[in-house]
Amino acid sequence: MRYLILFYIVCCLVSSGRGQEKSLSLTDCMELAVRNNPTLLRSELQLSRDKLNLQQAKYERLPSLNASAGHSWSQGRTLDQSINQYVDVNSAYGSQGINASLPIFTGFGILHDIRMKANAKEAGKLEYEGSVNELKLDVIEAYLGVLMAEDILNQSIAQLEVTKEQMRRAEVMQKEGAYSPGDYYDLKGQFSMEQNAIENNQQSHNISRSRLASLLNIAVEDLPGIEAVSTTDLLMEYIDAESLFAQAQQSVPNIKALDWRIKEAKESIKVAQSNLWPSLSLNGGFNTNYSSSNSASYFSQMQNNIGKTLSLNLQVPLFNRMRNRTQVKQMRLNMQDAIYSREVQLNTLRQETANVIFNLTALRGNINNLQTQVEAFEESFRIATVHFENGNSNSYIFLNAKTRYDNARSQLVVKEYEWLLQKYINDYYAGNLGW
Repeated sequence: MRYLILFYIVCCLVSSGRGQEKSLSLTDCMELAVRNNPTLLRSELQLSRDKLNLQQAKYERLPSLNASAGHSWSQGRTLDQSINQYVDVNSAYGSQGINASLPIFTGFGILHDIRMKANAKEAGKLEYEGSVNELKLDVIEAYLGVLMAEDILNQSIAQLEVTKEQMRRAEVMQKEGAYSPGDYYDLKGQFSMEQNAIENNQQSHNISRSRLASLLNIAVEDLPGIEAVSTTDLLMEYIDAESLFAQAQQSVPNIKALDWRIKEAKESIKVAQSNLWPSLSLNGGFNTNYSSSNSASYFSQMQNNIGKTLSLNLQVPLFNRMRNRTQVKQMRLNMQDAIYSREVQLNTLRQETANVIFNLTALRGNINNLQTQVEAFEESFRIATVHFENGNSNSYIFLNAKTRYDNARSQLVVKEYEWLLQKYINDYYAGNLGW
C-alpha cells in the first residue's frame, strides 16, 4: 500500500512538472539564439576557414614530396629510355619515382602570406563577435516587441471590460426605457471597435512572437512565455555623444576588425611584391624504370636503372605581361579601400551614437509628459464616468474621455519600450551589454 501511494505521488509530480511551462528570460533567449541561429552558425564556419588558411600558409614552409608511377605501351620506332636507344618493336615501358622540393627563397612571400592570413584570422574573430552582438540586439528588439505587444493586448482587453460593463448597464436600462438610444448605440459601436482592436493587437502579438522564435530557430508553437523586464529605470545616467562614440570605437568588434583588415591589406601588397623577386628552390629525386624490350628481369631493371638527382633551381621573373606589377597596384587599391571602409564605418558609428543619446533624451521627456497626461486623463475619465452613470452627461463625452485615456496609456507603453531599447543600444556601444 505504501508503494502504491508513493507511485501515485511520483506520477502527480511528473504530470505537474510537464504542465508547468518554463518562461524564458532575456538572457535565456540570447543564449539560445547564439546556440541555434543558423545565420550565426553559418558565420562561425568562416572562423574555421580562417584557421585552415593560416595553418596552410605555415605549411608552405615545408618541403613537398611526391611519388609517381607510369606505364606505357608503344608500337614502332620509339626511344627506349631504359637503354637510351631507339627500338622498332612493340614494347611496354614503366617508370617510378619520388621527388622532393624545398623552397629556399620566395621573395619573403611565404612569410608575408602567413602574416596576412594571421591578420585575416584576427579580423574574422572580431567580425564574428560583431555578428553575435548584432544578433543579441535583434533578440532584444524582438523580445521587447513581444512584451510591448502583450502589454498593449492586455490593455485593450481591460479597456473592453470597462466598455462591456457599461454595455451591461445600458442593456438593462434600455429594456426599461430609461436609457438614451443614441448613447446605447454609441456604446455598442465602441464595444465592436474595441473587439476589433483586440483582434489586431493579438495579430501583432503573434507576429512579434514569430519573429522572436525565428531568431531562436524554434517553432513559434514551441516558444514559451517570456519574463517581463522593468521599464521604469528612467533615472539612468548616460554620457554625451562624443564620449559614447569614443567608447564605441574601443568596444564595437566590427570597428576593431577594420584595423586588422587594413593590416591584412598591407601584407597582401608585400605578398604581391614577392612575385617580383627571384625564387630559389632545392629539388631532389629518386627514379627508376624498366622496359619489356630489355631481357633482364623486372626487379633487376628496377634495381639497375636507379637514378638520383639533386638540383638548385633559380627562377628570375623577367617579363610576364606586367601581371605581377598590376597585381601589386591592385593590392594597393584594396588597402586604400580598406582604409576608406574604416572611415565610412566610423562616420556611421558617430551618427548612430549621437542618435542614441538624442533618442534617450527625447524619449525620457516624452515618457514624463505621457505619465502626467495619463494621470490627468485618468482623473478626467473618472469624472466623466461618474457624470455619465448619473445621467448628467452623454456617451460622446464619456467615450471621448475614455478614448483619450486609453490612447495615452498605449502611447506610454510604446515609449517606455522604445526607451528601453535605446538603453540597450547605448549599453552595446558603451561595451556594457553583458551576456
